[in-house]
This record gives sequence, structure tokens and C-alpha cells, in this order.
Amino acid sequence: MNKARLNCWICLQLACAAMLACPTRARAVSADDITTIASRTSDDYVRAKLSDGSVKPEFYAFGEGGQLTGITDATIKTLSFIDVARTIAGPLAAQNYIPTRDPKATRLLILVYWGRTNTPQRSDDSLASQQLQDASAAAANIKHATDQQGVVTTSNLTPGGAMVCGHFAPQPTVTDVGDQIDSDNAFTGAMALAAAENRARDQANALNAQLLGFDSEWNASASYVGTPREFRRQDLVNELEASRYFVVLMAYDFQVMWKQKKHKLLWETRVSIRQQHHEFDKELLAMAQHASPFFGRDSHGLVRREVPQGRVEIGDIKLVDSGSAR
Repeated sequence: MNKARLNCWICLQLACAAMLACPTRARAVSADDITTIASRTSDDYVRAKLSDGSVKPEFYAFGEGGQLTGITDATIKTLSFIDVARTIAGPLAAQNYIPTRDPKATRLLILVYWGRTNTPQRSDDSLASQQLQDASAAAANIKHATDQQGVVTTSNLTPGGAMVCGHFAPQPTVTDVGDQIDSDNAFTGAMALAAAENRARDQANALNAQLLGFDSEWNASASYVGTPREFRRQDLVNELEASRYFVVLMAYDFQVMWKQKKHKLLWETRVSIRQQHHEFDKELLAMAQHASPFFGRDSHGLVRREVPQGRVEIGDIKLVDSGSAR
């Protein structure tokens, strides 16, 4: 193999290796492949550092918070609290949080919550929406029938196309009046039911926003309604109304709780991912690893990170002569 062919072959192999090593660059990122993280810290929580600049180890004990919602599935039921805690312990250790059984050395009591969000029914699929559509259609039909009756009656008064003088208002029958009243009442009732459902839907979204750590964006986007930025509010609604797996870590001051019987929250981290195309027992470790850089740190709002789609490691490139490969 001459030198020119050899250099060309090496460049081709390196290009192929780069394409394999970075498959996500050519792939459109789906909302299903985004992990969201929100982390907050107390104003007086500061981690001490060692001489080399790394954070000083802090000792903790786990506490079982449990499942926060009644929504569950087989991928959640397979894991006990011990399973969840054991999985999260690794990413905690990566940030120098070390478990201990010594109460005197324990600084943090980390309560662990997990589960799947309970999402409100989509408005376009709801019973109230269907009733409103039916009542609106019925009201339109009655109005159309009334208008047609007026046209027919008027045409009967003008044989041969003679000019009509004055104004003719046909007298409605008792049946017409009753139908109109029933239609108006049905439409008003359907409007009230739809409004009540929308309020309940907004309340459910607000609760999920608080649970998942979306509350800062949810509150900020309230002012977008009726403006050109309303689509951002709708994007957030779509995220909240998609069922999501979540994990919440709440770290309390163990010494204050033990000695003073008071609850002092030092930091909290909330991480979630869409339930669609995922399984909780398989995604739990990745969720914790994505969130681990924010354990004990403030994320300053909601952070979205792409779920990795796998990793390809390229070893040393071996040159094989075309003659020996036959």
C-alpha cells in the first residue's frame, strides 16, 4: 500500500470512528429523551473544601419518604426503598456524600421520594369539552332553524316577488321558546363545567410543577398568556401533562433534627423524565447520575439534559494490508 493510499485510508477510518463515537449529533432530540433537574439549597448551607480544592466528605443517613403519588406501574413496583436508596448511593458518593450509621457523625438525613405523576385529562378528550361542543352545536342548530322559519314566513308574504314594506317579525311558538331556553341553559351549564374543569386542570399542573421543580418556570410563564410568548406556556403545559417518572431528594440537618427536634431543610434535588418509552427501574441510575452534579448545589432554575443514547468506544486503529486480508 503506497503512502498516499495509506493516508487516505487512515483519514477514512478516523472519519468513520468520529461518526460512530458521536451518534447523537445527527439525531433530533425528542422531548422523551430529556431529563429535567431542579435543585435548591439553603442560604446557610456551604460545603467545606479540602486543601486540594475538592469538597469535604459529608456523612448522611437515608430516610424513606416513599411514593408521593398513587400512580404506579410494574417498573416502579419492582423496586423497594432499599433498591432505590442503593442505586442513588453511588451518584451521592461521587459528590463525596458518604453513608454512615454513626449518629454523631451524621450531618444529613436524606429523605428519598419517587414515583410517577398523576396527570390531568386532556381538555379535548374530557367529558366537559364534549358537552360544550354538543351544547354549542345544538344552539347553532336551533338558531339556524329559527332563522329559516323567518325566511320561509317572509317569503310566503311576498307572492310574485312583490316588495315588502315595513318589518316582519314572525311570532315564535311556545315550543320554539322552550327549545331556545333549554339550549341556552345547556350551553351555560356546559360553559360553567368546562371552566371548572380548566381550573382543576390548572391546579393539577401547578401541583405537578411544584413536585417536579418546574414551579419557577410555571409561575414566570403565567404572564405569557395572551402574548406572542404564549407558546412557551403551552410547551410547559405539554411537559407537565405528560406522565413523568421522578425522584426527589430532601436533605435535612440531622443534628438539628436529632437534638432539637426541628426540621431544617439544607438542600433538595428533583429529577424527572417522561414515562413514555422509558422504564423507571432501568432509568433510575441514569436519572441520579444526571442529577448528581447538583446535589447540594443550586441549579438556579430548571435544567434540561439529554439522555445519552449509548456510547461507542473506538480502540486503536489497526492497519491491515489488502494482500494479507484476502
